[in-house]
Amino acid sequence: MKTYLIQAIRLTVVLTVLLCVIYPVFIAFAGKLSKGAGDGETIVVNGKIVGYAAVGQSFTKPQYFWGRPSAVGYNAAGSGGSNKGPSNPDYLKDVAKRIDTLLKYHPYLKRSDIPAEMVTASGSGLDPDISPDAAQIQIKRIAAYRKLDEERVAQLVKSHTEAPLLGMFGPAKINVLKLNVALDELK
Repeated sequence: MKTYLIQAIRLTVVLTVLLCVIYPVFIAFAGKLSKGAGDGETIVVNGKIVGYAAVGQSFTKPQYFWGRPSAVGYNAAGSGGSNKGPSNPDYLKDVAKRIDTLLKYHPYLKRSDIPAEMVTASGSGLDPDISPDAAQIQIKRIAAYRKLDEERVAQLVKSHTEAPLLGMFGPAKINVLKLNVALDELK
């Protein structure tokens, strides 16, 4: 019995040092070597921080690309989904309202053309990215509101499309904040 107790105490001490001291120091050091030095990748315009690349923001003006809806109002302190299932009447009303808004601003679309991500909130409520399909359906609206050539806006979307990691892990994606910052820089 005494042998097992001593082994348990040794294991507890070793794991405490390893997991409570060495591992956190290693992670903090690795974070300092990453983009943003562990503080997150900030997006700066004219010397002013306008947001973080990994946190979605609300864009509702028609001259901007819209991101994925948020169940938490893009509040990074209260990240989370709505936890409402597809049979919940309140959830269905929210989705129907989002579809109606999209169709109002995109009268050239059919309901079946709308990517699901444009009307359903992400699990975190802070998704900063949309798919190339979600950006494509918005090009015509943005070009019209900004009086730009659609092809020019399409090129901007293409240049901001990030391929899957190593060409095979995850989907292609576009960071909405970075895309909108670049859109503002177009003349």
